[in-house]
Amino acid sequence: MSEAQQNIDRRRLRADCTNCFGLCCVALPFAASADFAVDKDAGTPCANLREDFGCGIHARLRDRGFSGCTVFDCFGAGQQLSQVTYGGQDWRRSPGTAREMFDVFAVMRQLHELLWYLAEALELPQARAVHGDLRRLYDATEHLTRGSTAELSAVDVAAHRREVDRLLLRTSELVRAEVPGMGKKRNHRGADLVGAKLKGADLRGANLRGALLIAADLRGADLRSADLIGADFRDTDLRGADLTGGLFLTQPQVNAARGDARTALPPTLERPAHW
Repeated sequence: MSEAQQNIDRRRLRADCTNCFGLCCVALPFAASADFAVDKDAGTPCANLREDFGCGIHARLRDRGFSGCTVFDCFGAGQQLSQVTYGGQDWRRSPGTAREMFDVFAVMRQLHELLWYLAEALELPQARAVHGDLRRLYDATEHLTRGSTAELSAVDVAAHRREVDRLLLRTSELVRAEVPGMGKKRNHRGADLVGAKLKGADLRGANLRGALLIAADLRGADLRSADLIGADFRDTDLRGADLTGGLFLTQPQVNAARGDARTALPPTLERPAHW
């Protein structure tokens, strides 16, 4: 472990619903669609939220028409806000804090997502040249997550995200530069690849940042070391695909896709139960 990696524990960037006040089930809105069975306004508790803040249909979300819930991840923002920012005081016992808590949740969630990306970047030996800058930005982001509610509300998340993204892009370039044949790789950043037929495609080290891969056929594709940050994998067929070392791939992206036992994932991610 390098000096820049010390004292970073990615486990706290995983959702711990047992220590959260069901914030995603209340703060976020959703509309009746293929992802949600009903409409719900922001700030209104989901009808499936129990008194103990657990989900009454957690084991049957997809069967009951709530597949959208299974692809959401707060990156640990829920428990941070519930147990640290608000010191264990929930919105039911203190209804006066509810609106503020729900508003700040959106900020905390984005900051925790950035921490996840920065922590991953710090684990990449190819990016050693920028580890110092990555660590400074990681510490600055973590400091923001420990601020008061007023300080969190004042964070310019868009500006902070742009600063992080510049460094993540440089990290991506350093990693992908070592992939054989990189000079011949096409840049698919932000590309519209909805429904694309990419079965067995060699996409090693490709730039797929923000690409629309909805319902694309990526069966057996080689996505090793590809930059996948922000790529839309809803209903993407990843059966037999190799995403080993896929850069900045998250659990929500994987959960939104279709895969099987042959799909190779980075070790930090779990194989979805519905695969």
